[in-house]
Amino acid sequence: MSWGPAGEERGSSVQPITERPVERPLRVTLRTQDGIGVDAAYEPGSGRDRGLAIVLAHGFTGDLERPHVLRAARVFAQAAAVVTFSFRGHGRSGGRSTVGDREVLDLAAAVEWARSLGHTRVVTVGFSMGGSVVLRHAASHRGRTEARTDAVVAVSAPARWFYRGTAPMRRLHWLVTRPTGRVVGRLGLRTRIHPYDWDPIPLSPVESVPLIAPTPLLVVHGDSDPYFPVDHPRMLAAAAAGGAELWLEEGMGHAEHAASDELLARIADWAATAGAAQ
Repeated sequence: MSWGPAGEERGSSVQPITERPVERPLRVTLRTQDGIGVDAAYEPGSGRDRGLAIVLAHGFTGDLERPHVLRAARVFAQAAAVVTFSFRGHGRSGGRSTVGDREVLDLAAAVEWARSLGHTRVVTVGFSMGGSVVLRHAASHRGRTEARTDAVVAVSAPARWFYRGTAPMRRLHWLVTRPTGRVVGRLGLRTRIHPYDWDPIPLSPVESVPLIAPTPLLVVHGDSDPYFPVDHPRMLAAAAAGGAELWLEEGMGHAEHAASDELLARIADWAATAGAAQ
């Protein structure tokens, strides 16, 4: 399969920019700025606002075919069109996971695709690792019209890198940093992990937040999250200096698995309102 300019796959179902949103499901391979093939899907949804698209960024070890990702996408599709994709190193996408660094380029490709399908407003919603990615993407793509987001939702996102304060995060660091852990990730979790340390260390989520304004930002976190305690969302909201909305959800655990359909519907409603305000 050969590739054309600007990441378009020749002979694929990737569409040029359209005047009206596409009204049929699509499954394509996108090409990122650094040449990684990213598996992506589009659902036109049943919402009345045809101009809006929600781009869903899953958590670490997820992919667009995982049941918890599909469930979130189905709820979002009741309010808007939805783009889901698998981050590099996950599922059918190429490359290897950099656990939140180069994944910003994967999200940028998905946002650009949503706009090329005719959507004039795009809201990014990220979970856990995907939450850190949507924050960093919003901070770094403000000036690029085709890749910018009109509103941002970070669910169960870390505020800072290298956090090891909980047992689940210590296990995750073993998975990422040890050769045996990466084998477990590849064989047991369908996640191929890059073996090298970050160089340079990317801007952290909390450092990214002040750069997002005036784009609307929603931070969602469970008060029973076993990975990141509530100081993480509070740090993110505080870094926005009043420019972010914070929802602390009573009894909620971590990311897509813990997000109820009711919470996902509220997030979609917020996305529709915030996206329209831009």
